[in-house]
Amino acid sequence: MEKAKIHLLPAVLAAGIMSFSGVLIETAMNVTFPTLITEFHISTSTVQWVTTIYLLVISIMVPFSNYLIKNFSIRSLFIIANLFFIGGLIIDFISPTFLVLLLGRFLQGISTGIALPLMFHIILTFTPLEKRGGMMGVGTLTTSIAPAIGPTYGGMLTSILSWHYIFLFLIPVLLLSLALGLYAIPTIKIAESSSLDIIGLLGIGLLFSGLLVFLNQMGTLKSFLPLLIGIIGLFIFLHQASKAKEPLVDIGVLKNKVFVLFLCGFLVCQFLLLGISFVLPNFVQIVAGQNAFVAGLIMLPGAAIGAVLAPISGRVLDKYGAKRPILLGLTLAATGWLALTILLNQPYLLSLVAGHVFYMLGIGFSYSNMMTSGMNLLSQEEYGDGNTLFNTLQQFSGAAATAIVASVINIFQESSDNYLRGTTLGSQVAMVILLVLLILIMIACLRHFRTRK
Repeated sequence: MEKAKIHLLPAVLAAGIMSFSGVLIETAMNVTFPTLITEFHISTSTVQWVTTIYLLVISIMVPFSNYLIKNFSIRSLFIIANLFFIGGLIIDFISPTFLVLLLGRFLQGISTGIALPLMFHIILTFTPLEKRGGMMGVGTLTTSIAPAIGPTYGGMLTSILSWHYIFLFLIPVLLLSLALGLYAIPTIKIAESSSLDIIGLLGIGLLFSGLLVFLNQMGTLKSFLPLLIGIIGLFIFLHQASKAKEPLVDIGVLKNKVFVLFLCGFLVCQFLLLGISFVLPNFVQIVAGQNAFVAGLIMLPGAAIGAVLAPISGRVLDKYGAKRPILLGLTLAATGWLALTILLNQPYLLSLVAGHVFYMLGIGFSYSNMMTSGMNLLSQEEYGDGNTLFNTLQQFSGAAATAIVASVINIFQESSDNYLRGTTLGSQVAMVILLVLLILIMIACLRHFRTRK
């Protein structure tokens, strides 16, 4: 009876708007990095913490949200997340220093870390199985449509007003989300509660913090200490996951090899999405000499196509199964990515747009369907742990991708006697690294679908 009280579509959209806003800021701020580097007198590897701190907090919050969803009503969690986000927007709008800017992003990370698993929890709990692909596509649309307008939005405001207004103009959007959620999400009593695995949460915090700092300082001697911290965190988390009575995340779902395959495929898609959102806008500004608005505009056609395809590809999966959309998507994505890598040698803007559009066609068919296919393999009791793994690793992989490409580009910029040539070569090397991951997951999926009975 209680399930019928929720208004499913507006509830998904209400939670999705917060995730949308977080990704919008993330991609909008990417085109402002050259401006921030000049304004705050920081390096390329430092400025990417605007994205990394946000994704790091989400990576820690999503597993914690697995506990929160089991112990608190989804309505209360939604309201808290919304208020945190609005607070972060206000802080970033008035931020006079880089550290204050990071504080606002920290609060927005807490909010999105609650909202993202909450949205998929609502979908998995209240949507019939035969309609889940389409609804998962709608959920993914709220986050995937953000890159379609984020770079253009950020570039336009940075060029006309200031990067501060990126945050101000989102406050009405969050107020809309709050009103929609108050209408659509009822107070549903919690059937049973669980205890918090504090040691496991500490392990996750050490794991992701250590690994991200290591990636940010990659290539330097001081990177070994954070790597050691990350390894210690991993051992703590794995020990708790296997020994604790109520672990933060039950990693038993990883025994399902096909689930792991789709999880890895989903993470590779996220790697590429965040990687290109960093590489392309900065390349267009630094090498091609365009302003932030043009850099953002170049991302618009491809990202819009990827966003529109998300719910459509979900319906294709519901009707025909996972094989067709996933294999088609990975093939198109690999072709477009290879073209983009080559085209960086001759940076004609229209050719970069075409390559990005082709790549995003592939992402539109494969990205959300990877998650849907993986989650459909689990029982209802395993949804929470599967959802946590997908969303936690999604955010960490995004942070890792940003840190890796920023570090690679920074290394080539500093080692080259020509800054523009170093930026070009560094961008190509970073994209080749991600292309190898995409090809590997494409081969693995092809083998799976060929051998499946």
